[in-house]
This record gives sequence, C-alpha cells and structure tokens, in this order.
Amino acid sequence: MMKRLVFTIVLAALLWTVMFSPLTAPYVNFWWAMTASAATLSLLSTIFRPGWWRGIRFTINEVLLGVAIAVALWLVFWVGDKVSQLLFDFARPQVDVIYGMKDGESPWLLTLLMLFIIGPAEEIYWRGYVQRTLSERINPNMGFLVTTAVYALVHAGSCNFMLTMAALVAGFVWGLLYRLFPQRFGAIILSHALWDVAVFIWFPI
Repeated sequence: MMKRLVFTIVLAALLWTVMFSPLTAPYVNFWWAMTASAATLSLLSTIFRPGWWRGIRFTINEVLLGVAIAVALWLVFWVGDKVSQLLFDFARPQVDVIYGMKDGESPWLLTLLMLFIIGPAEEIYWRGYVQRTLSERINPNMGFLVTTAVYALVHAGSCNFMLTMAALVAGFVWGLLYRLFPQRFGAIILSHALWDVAVFIWFPI
C-alpha cells in the first residue's frame, strides 16, 4: 500500500512540476494538463484505495457548510494578499503570474473544469487517499501534517513563493478539516471546487 502511495506522490510531483515550472509550463496547456493530472490521480486513488465515497452526503447542510468554508478561505486569501503586498515587493507580481494562466481561456470552460473535475479530484487524491492512508499507517496528526507539507512542496517547482504558500495555507485548512471532521468530506470537496472557481473566475483577488 505504501509503495503505491509513494508512486502516486512522485507522479504528482512530476506532473505539477511540468505544469508549473518556468522551464516546461510554456509548452503545455495548463488547464488541460491540470484536468488530466487531477483526474489521473483520483482514478489511481479509487483503484488503489476504493471507498473514499462512503459516507459522503451532499445534503443541504453539507452544501451550506461547503459554501461557508469556501467563503471563509477566500477571505483569508484576500487578507493575506493585502498583507503580503505590504511585506514583499514580489508578492503581487507573483500573484499576477498565477492569474495569467487563465488568459485567453473561456471562463465558462474553466468554471466547469474546476467545479466538476479539478477541485473534486484534488480532494479525492490528497485527502481521500494520501491523508487517509498516512493517517491509518502512521497516525492522524502526522498524516495531516505530512500531506499538508507534500501538497505545498509539489508546487515548489513553480519557483513562485506566493503559489507555494497559497498551497500550504489551503492544504492546511482542508487537511485540518479532514483531520477533525472526516465525515464532512462532501463539504470539503465542495469547498475546494467552489474556492477554486471563486478565487480564479468569480471574485479574483
């Protein structure tokens, strides 16, 4: 089981580096590469460790909770953006590089990809497979911390400090929620998808 987990983490690191690295990113379409990468990892998660969907319920309460988490996380990033601009001259230019990824793309297409594939698939892999497996093999606290660190580190190939820190903060929030409330996985999945669309398309920071 651990060999399969390590294999998928190495694969994720390679895929994320290709998508984000300044050396390779110009040669790939980021959004289709991200869609394919996230979908592949979620498929491997389902093959190697089926059952992540057990207990998931998209009730009214779960949907409202998912929306609330997405809104709260958006506010955290809004404040973080303002503070980082005061502290670091490079902060806003690096954020603008991230937003430049959507230039020339259809906002409707990106919305559909993030809502129905990218956001859910990332949670299925990182929390439903990686964190769940590490939590059971080591302990829940270490599973949460290691998954959060790895989720941030796979973004380091971008050479973009702000992107890596964004992944660290978002991964920490979703990971902590999964650590404390695994039965709320449906709301966590929904919050990731909604936050993706909100921060990139609906309400850019």
